Amino acid sequence: MKLVGGPWDQPQVVGWLLGARIPVRLAVLAPRGPLVVSLWYRYDDGALWCATRADADVVQHITADPRVGIEIGPDVPPYRGVRGTGRATVVPEHGQSMLDALLARYLDPVNDDLAALLARNADDEVAIRIDQLRLSSWDFSARMHPQETGPILPEPG
Repeated sequence: MKLVGGPWDQPQVVGWLLGARIPVRLAVLAPRGPLVVSLWYRYDDGALWCATRADADVVQHITADPRVGIEIGPDVPPYRGVRGTGRATVVPEHGQSMLDALLARYLDPVNDDLAALLARNADDEVAIRIDQLRLSSWDFSARMHPQETGPILPEPG
């Protein structure tokens, strides 16, 4: 990983990548234009790892062009996080193990039914490894406070 800017130093960026339990927004180049997908991730030894179904559009796009953009930041104030670029590789042989690791990282026991459902369908999972990371950070915490009143998200429907 190469840090290319922002207020955080490398240990702070690594701490964010290890500690943030939010999806990565992954931008890929598709024939019809850029596509952004949100995937669960795990940071390990300088790379981000994700899992998805082998037939997902994002897998085809990565295979055609491995250049990707990433952002890992919350949708609520104070806005802060990490963004940048990398190169993605599809790694089919790690699909099942990566899905297991991501289920353990993201789903608390209250979501055991969802975890079981996803695990039952894991035969078709592939891992995505994103390396050659060039990252920068941003942090508006010093000048932006958490929202205190009113909902941030609308109710569906």
